[in-house]
Amino acid sequence: MRFYADLHIHSKYSRATSKDCDLEHLGYWGQKKGVSVIGTGDFTHPAWFREIKEKLAPAEPGLFRLREDLEREIGEKLPGSCRGITRFMLSVEISTIYKKGDKIRKIHHLIYVPTLHQAEFISRKLERIGNIKSDGRPILGLDSRHLLEIVLEAGEGCYLVPAHIWTPWFAVLGSKSGFDSIGECYGDLAGHIFAVETGLSADPEMIRLVSDLDRYRLVSNSDAHSPAKLGREACIFTTDLDYFSMRRALETGAGYGGTVEFFPEEGKYYLDGHRKCNIRLSPEESRELDGICPVCNKPLTLGVMHRVRELADRTEQAETEITEPFVSLIPLPEVIAETEGVGPGSKTVAREYDRVLNKLGAELPLLTDIPLEEIQSHSSSPLFPEAIARMRNGDVIREAGYDGEYGRIKLFHKDEMK
Repeated sequence: MRFYADLHIHSKYSRATSKDCDLEHLGYWGQKKGVSVIGTGDFTHPAWFREIKEKLAPAEPGLFRLREDLEREIGEKLPGSCRGITRFMLSVEISTIYKKGDKIRKIHHLIYVPTLHQAEFISRKLERIGNIKSDGRPILGLDSRHLLEIVLEAGEGCYLVPAHIWTPWFAVLGSKSGFDSIGECYGDLAGHIFAVETGLSADPEMIRLVSDLDRYRLVSNSDAHSPAKLGREACIFTTDLDYFSMRRALETGAGYGGTVEFFPEEGKYYLDGHRKCNIRLSPEESRELDGICPVCNKPLTLGVMHRVRELADRTEQAETEITEPFVSLIPLPEVIAETEGVGPGSKTVAREYDRVLNKLGAELPLLTDIPLEEIQSHSSSPLFPEAIARMRNGDVIREAGYDGEYGRIKLFHKDEMK
């Protein structure tokens, strides 16, 4: 079977106190988005782990489902066109901050386990090292190599994926506090890393400029802070629906269908710059300035594209045997907002989003697979099918993000809209 998985739910979500912070909302939005397997978020937090144990039941090997009564409640709220399978995979995002060499390292990691017992084992180990009960994300003074060791000690099937590997401040290859290679970070255990996460500001074409990363499968996830952000990036699997088949696909490539990506320019760390000074620069421009902001004379935040080129040993035109399938998409609410001439958070967009899903089904299949003729027959605007066609062809207008400011991807010029 072919299905989408989004396995990075931001730990802040699973530690929040808002009324929609629960597994039911994740399951509900997973079906609206067309995501079949969702990471649980922070299984190390005691309150959220109770939520997991109370509301999830074992399903296929290594995966969990909502209790039958909760599944029924969600099914009653969903349009029939969006009802599908929702499974959960036990996951957590851990931040490690420590000194190694001449730098303070700040690295984010994604950890996956197939059983509640293994999740509890890791939580107990980490609780001896730092505070895993405070709000926010678990932050530990622990070498990344030692974190990986704890994951491997937890037993069969457990694995670690370096998160959003290029992000300047908190990533294994980030410009501010990372390393120059995966091996340098994880040392003698680096051979146990078989996948890395692209992050919102990078895509496979950028990452394949660095030949040292050829050995790793590339994964993408939403890093969602709220359920509505699920599926903005995702992984595609063509395996059986079970934890171990998915893990094996990442190790071998067999049964892995690639990724759903942001257009990387939309990510908030694509280019260099200073948000406070309203300065956005290409890598070439910031190099001419020796990495110093021309307004405040402080160091610029060097973005993902800068860092990729810094480590690259291939050119954009270089041929490589590594061909990572991926598709770049714009979230459906943003597409609707542009065609309607309103903001993505408006009531108009919410109404049209639900109407389109009622007619055509879940978001990801709609954006990628449904024939344009069918989209046109259910569209309330002639601009909508044209927008989908342009997005699928990569015919977009890009205004790149920088220093924490999201970029903007547009489908129409202003004069066209008139």
